[in-house]
Amino acid sequence: MRHHHEISTARLHRNALPMPPTGLSVTPNRGKMSPLLGRMLASLKGGCVITAVAVGTLPGAAAQSSDPQQQPAPATDDDQPEGTIIVTGRAQQLYRVQEVLVGKLSTTPLESSQMVTTITNQLIEDQGARDAQDLYRNISGVSLYSFAGVAARGFRQEEIFYDGLRGDPNAGFAVPQLFNVERVEFLKGPAGMLYGPGAPGGLFNYVTKKPTEQSEAEVRIIGGTAGRYGGLAEANGSLGGGFSARGGLFYEDRGLLRFNASQETLIADGGLAYNTGDTRIIFQATRYDQKQNAARLRGVPVDDEGRFLTSRRWNANEPDDFLKMKSDVLQGRIEAKPFANVVLDATVRYNDGEEEQRYHELNALLDTNNDGAIDAVRREFRVQQREQESWSYGANAVWSAEISGTVKNRVLLGFDRYTITESRVASRLRGNTRPTPGLPSPISLFDPVYQPGVSATYIDGPQTSNAIESKREGFYALDELSLGPVILTAGIRYDSYRDDVNGEVFSGDNWSYRFGAVYRLNEEISVFGQYATTFEPQSPGSQTPLTGGPFDPTSGDIFEGGFKTALFNGRVQTAGAVYRIRRTNVLQNDPRGDVGGDGVDDLIAAGEVVSKGFEFDLATDITPNWVVTANYAYNDTRITEGFVSGAGDIGDSVGDRFANAPKHTLGFWTRYQLPKLGLAAAIGGDYVSRRLSVDGQTVRPYMIFDGSLIYEKGPIRAMFRVENILDKTYAASGFLVRSGHYPGRPRSAFVELRYLFL
Repeated sequence: MRHHHEISTARLHRNALPMPPTGLSVTPNRGKMSPLLGRMLASLKGGCVITAVAVGTLPGAAAQSSDPQQQPAPATDDDQPEGTIIVTGRAQQLYRVQEVLVGKLSTTPLESSQMVTTITNQLIEDQGARDAQDLYRNISGVSLYSFAGVAARGFRQEEIFYDGLRGDPNAGFAVPQLFNVERVEFLKGPAGMLYGPGAPGGLFNYVTKKPTEQSEAEVRIIGGTAGRYGGLAEANGSLGGGFSARGGLFYEDRGLLRFNASQETLIADGGLAYNTGDTRIIFQATRYDQKQNAARLRGVPVDDEGRFLTSRRWNANEPDDFLKMKSDVLQGRIEAKPFANVVLDATVRYNDGEEEQRYHELNALLDTNNDGAIDAVRREFRVQQREQESWSYGANAVWSAEISGTVKNRVLLGFDRYTITESRVASRLRGNTRPTPGLPSPISLFDPVYQPGVSATYIDGPQTSNAIESKREGFYALDELSLGPVILTAGIRYDSYRDDVNGEVFSGDNWSYRFGAVYRLNEEISVFGQYATTFEPQSPGSQTPLTGGPFDPTSGDIFEGGFKTALFNGRVQTAGAVYRIRRTNVLQNDPRGDVGGDGVDDLIAAGEVVSKGFEFDLATDITPNWVVTANYAYNDTRITEGFVSGAGDIGDSVGDRFANAPKHTLGFWTRYQLPKLGLAAAIGGDYVSRRLSVDGQTVRPYMIFDGSLIYEKGPIRAMFRVENILDKTYAASGFLVRSGHYPGRPRSAFVELRYLFL
């Protein structure tokens, strides 16, 4: 089960509201900036980093593109004719941001003592990303575990926030969609002081698109292999009188490249904002509606060396099996600057979601002809209905002061509260090893025969139900002191939690801390270090006295140090870190078994897990038209204490290691553009080293490549995208022996056409 805890990401700036476009910097050279140039710069999308030279008037400006990807190469002042715009830091324009927001206080990357990866809207577009799984290769130390879960720095991680609030609209097994997402932030390491309970590997924050006063609209149509088709339309702009609005609609139907499987997604999203200058109020509403046919998808059986026993397209589900998810989200936010040195924000988020599943689960591998080779799978039919309703509240106040010319201070005070009620009704009906009337039949691995409507002939399986109510509340304070080139950060947080599972109540509290330091060697290089803690309440199902519970929370901490650079005016950006994460009080099986004689084996909270590693990230302009981003991570996660009786004692462990935790990951993306032709070509790669599945089978290493061809002139943009160019057969992650490995996508392609109205 996912535990939910809400906190508001403070989009707070050192200066007054309304907030300026992030990172916009205009440098005049000779003469005044023309109104035309001003309009051109204003038309650039937020997140670009521009250095412009305005020389007198701009008689040739009409020929200049407002798209930063199509600007001419940088040159010196003496080389520039009248009317030239110089664009530098192209890597920053396309794929980097100038402020890190997920750390609560808006901070430039070189002044932050945390490692954060930000995936911009431009990178999402260039890679044709549709959901969260398309993005993991861009984040060092992150790889797929299952569904929306990842392995992050060696630990399974499922913490998902939207605009700093953990009201995840994906009720259980749906993967976050990206249509209404402006950028994705991944904060690495324990973040308990900032966000409360969470896994020590990190957390995702999805920043949604908000209304702005910049007027534009666009339509797109999509078509591709496996019957893929769809489109979107969205519009944004000023309504006058300080009001602005945004609306969008997305629909796509695509094959999932497994027998019978497809996915239909509909997202309707809208927002209204009111801006008085010192105060901004934002209302948003989103509807998510998704249906996956022949799902919930499980894996494909493999041998112990990780080789698929049959086609990677094989599926245990019948054509009319399905997973349906619907979710409605309402969010309101206010940002205000009541005093010159005080900034406030408050957010409330409501989520009402439901998920229905009817699918065939792999239950056991069969050798039906006794020749020593697996050739079929016994199945069980599962029906699940999940409903959840959650409320999230958060508020922050930031006070800032310049004590002297080189001494500055910022103080953050905040609180958050999160409540969620969940109900689950489930049934399962297990089949036999031979076809039996009223029960699910086995299915062949090599010649599967599907029977639409067969589940209507099944007898009713035994049913279970659960009602869960969880509450989380936190109060925190964070101080940032700048002493010239030295930036010191210290924070403390108090959390309380309460879980009610079918009438059994478990509660507790915890303190979390964070200390960080940054030293700016110069304007282009900084070094940093941090110590931080986090915690996770034990799962409610493990808290019952029958298992020896209740137990104290699992706790974690991190020691981390590294460097960050923005060399050559930001054209070469790097970040590197070495870390040690420790996780203690981890539940495992009690080797004494059923100590109380109550029919349930006991657990003990005594384990310790240590994750060590280092990461390196790079974004650079090789030339003004050639951009490269790359990341590498090494991780070694091991059980160091409490390993008592073999695999499976600690959740997700395999011996003294962890499932789906690779030692090495490597990702890159490079884009070369021909501005005069309006063309760009991009290619990316993703390498994940050998891993182990939950049951200890090998998950083989893989390297895959994707590519995009992009044409963009004026309001027209066309993209041709190919995934898994070499059609590599690989497993994205491993699970149980009976469930197999999750196959990566075969080669596929699609075309996306866009028309932009300004």
